[in-house]
Amino acid sequence: MGLLRRHRAADTEDMVIPLTNATSIAKARRGPARPRAIAKPAKPTLGSLLRALRVHNGWTLKQMSERTGIPFSTLSKVEHDRLTLTYDKLQQLGERLNMRMSELFAEPEEAADPRRIMARQSVGTLDRAVQINTRNYDYYYLCAELRRKRMVPIVSRVRAKSVEEFGELVRHSGEEWFYVIEGKVEIHTEFYDVIVLDAGEAIYIDSTMGHAYILAEGCDEALIVGACSSAEEDQMETLFEVHADEGSSS
Repeated sequence: MGLLRRHRAADTEDMVIPLTNATSIAKARRGPARPRAIAKPAKPTLGSLLRALRVHNGWTLKQMSERTGIPFSTLSKVEHDRLTLTYDKLQQLGERLNMRMSELFAEPEEAADPRRIMARQSVGTLDRAVQINTRNYDYYYLCAELRRKRMVPIVSRVRAKSVEEFGELVRHSGEEWFYVIEGKVEIHTEFYDVIVLDAGEAIYIDSTMGHAYILAEGCDEALIVGACSSAEEDQMETLFEVHADEGSSS
C-alpha cells in the first residue's frame, strides 16, 4: 500500500490624468484580471494530527514522550512525516493518552447540525495512509482523518499463505467489498466453498461471517482494495480490535 510580476512606471511628465482614467489605463496595461488561486488545505497525516493533538494539550515533545513512553526522536520524526508508527506503538500511544486509536487519526469534530450538508472530502494516498502491519495483512487505511465514516476504505497486502498460517477466521460487524488489484487471492468463509479471485475480480460478503483472505497457490504477493461498511458509529475502532487479535507482524 512543489510568480513574479514586474510593474513598469508610466512616463507622466507634463501630463495630468484624472484618477478614473488612470485606473482604466493601469487595468489595460495589466491585461485581463486573473482569477486568484484558492489554496488547497493540506492533507492531514498521522504526523500533523499528532502534532495538533500535542499542541491542543499544550505539551512539548519531551512531555508527550514522557506521557506515552515513546522516544522523543521517534515522535519528532513522526510529526515531520519521516516515520510512521507500528500497530503496537499506536496501541501504546492510545492507552497512555487514554484515547481510542481511531481518535488519534481524527481531526477535531465540529458540532453536528442534522440540517447541514456535511460536504466532506478527503483524498487518500498510500504515502499518507495509516499503515498497520499484522501477521496476515499489511493494511493501509485511507482518509483516516474523517470521523464517523459510513464506510472504511482500505488497501491491503495479503501475507498469509495458508489457512493454518492465517489462524482463526476473522469476524466483525457490517459488510465488506474487496477487489483484487494484483496477484491471486483465495477466499475462505464460514458457510461457503473456497473461492479464488484473480486480478480484476471482486467479492462482497457479510463480515459477521468468519472469513480469511490468503494467497492462492503459486502466488507470492497480492494487493487488494476495498471498503468495510457498518451501522456502528465507529467501525474503525472495531477493525483495530480485530487487528489486535491478529497480532503484529514480526
